[in-house]
Amino acid sequence: MGLLSRMYLLQFILLIVTTSMNFSPVWGQELIDHEQTLKEIIKVNNYFMEKYSDYKAPSNVGRERPSNIWTRGVYYEGLMALYSILPEEKLYDYAYQWSDFHKWGFRSGTTTRNADNYCAGQTYIDLYRLSKDPKYIRKVKANLDMLVNTPQKDDWTWIDAIQMGMPVFAKYGATMNDAKYFDKMWDMYACSRNDIGGGLYNKEDGLWWRDADFVPPYKEPNGEDCYWSRGNGWVYAALVRVLSEIPKDEKHYKDYVSDFMSMTKALVKCQRKDGFWNASLHDAENYGGKEVTGTSLFVYGMAWGINNGFLSKEKYMPVVAKAWNAIVKDAIHENGFLGYVQGTGKEPKDGQPVKYDSMPDFEDYGIGCFLLGGVEVYKLQESK
Repeated sequence: MGLLSRMYLLQFILLIVTTSMNFSPVWGQELIDHEQTLKEIIKVNNYFMEKYSDYKAPSNVGRERPSNIWTRGVYYEGLMALYSILPEEKLYDYAYQWSDFHKWGFRSGTTTRNADNYCAGQTYIDLYRLSKDPKYIRKVKANLDMLVNTPQKDDWTWIDAIQMGMPVFAKYGATMNDAKYFDKMWDMYACSRNDIGGGLYNKEDGLWWRDADFVPPYKEPNGEDCYWSRGNGWVYAALVRVLSEIPKDEKHYKDYVSDFMSMTKALVKCQRKDGFWNASLHDAENYGGKEVTGTSLFVYGMAWGINNGFLSKEKYMPVVAKAWNAIVKDAIHENGFLGYVQGTGKEPKDGQPVKYDSMPDFEDYGIGCFLLGGVEVYKLQESK
């Protein structure tokens, strides 16, 4: 090969290398090994089960509450997801004993309209599917029938309630093969989406205001709309859990898919360079920083979307990998404690400061979000 030819070859190689380096680093991300993913999930869950081994103990944050409140209900959603890939007896027993202690019921009984209270029903239904014991879902049925048979549809006035309540309808309707639960679920979802506060879903941005207090003219310090990360994560997770249950010919299936896809596109635009999402999706300076709960729920949704053919693996796998790798690398302590979890609240300023070693007021829901995301990533790796 002549000197001139070698020079052209070297220039061509240099061009390829340079071009590759100019791509965003996200596209070069590879998920950590699936065995490590499972190891990290187990480590975090073991931390929780050991620390909160007494499932009967009430919560004493501010005041005493029973342990079947929404925060614990979200944890058990994650635990049942883990059980689906790791069917160990101790996991089943922990969920069963908690459910049985609470007599398969809800805080405030079967007449409650507050979705936070009947969130626990998701786990009761999961356990019923394993045993078919009717006592597991008798109170779930009573509560849902009350909601179905009364005209109110404006109960979900805050978007967190969509995740706490909507999957209970979807799971029960699918279990009983009864569309009336799907119909009521849509009526309540559509009311939150389109009516409450003038509609809590902003179709233009593909994101949700947390409740009527945050719709315009409310603005973040930078002048943008206030889109709280975990609040949007709740809706995103709810859509995943509903689409996992209802049949494809259900009358509003395509509407849920449309919202899921719009949210996905909006969320990708908000991802931080380090893989996390800020507590405030459109204002990185308003309590900006790493935050695990919203990030975990977005990982959950996007990994599920890839696993189920809604999202392109080529386009969205790097987004998931960047986020999941960041959680594993930056948030998990050696003993399984999960850092960067925003405490309870309803907006970016609540539950602050959010740091690597800061303790949230409740640990359970953050770990539940993490388990949901981690299990879906594990499934993604297994399919790979």
